[in-house]
Amino acid sequence: MFRGIHSIAIDAKGRLSIPKKVREKLLAASNGELMVTVGSHASLLVFPLEEWWPTEEKILNLPNTNKLNRMLQLAYVGHATEVDMDANGRILIPPELRSYAELDRQAVLIGQGKRLEIWGEEVWRSETEKMRMEIADAEHDQYSEAAKELFI
Repeated sequence: MFRGIHSIAIDAKGRLSIPKKVREKLLAASNGELMVTVGSHASLLVFPLEEWWPTEEKILNLPNTNKLNRMLQLAYVGHATEVDMDANGRILIPPELRSYAELDRQAVLIGQGKRLEIWGEEVWRSETEKMRMEIADAEHDQYSEAAKELFI
């Protein structure tokens, strides 16, 4: 399970260094073989390869006669790119995916259970501020009820 948030650097070639604890989990889960694809809100999703296959199957089994399903298939499967972690614990993010996620020199790596998310630092700051405002606005609404269920 991946948890936590890490600031990471991206070099001029588009490689990012995976923090040691995360790297160890990725090596154990998939020998460093990963799938990177687009996420929502200008982010990227990173799956250990073995975790990706069931996700891809679910997406491809959606009826593609539904417009939203078809868009999900085009986005998630169409952009999916296999990457290997090198001996130094780095992964190369292809230019198209770096552009989609607005990645520059600094990024944020966020653990999300069976997958990781990569956000450009500035995009993450903006999204975090939006989340804070929405949570504050919803204190007495649905969020607070959900939070009570989760003991937050």
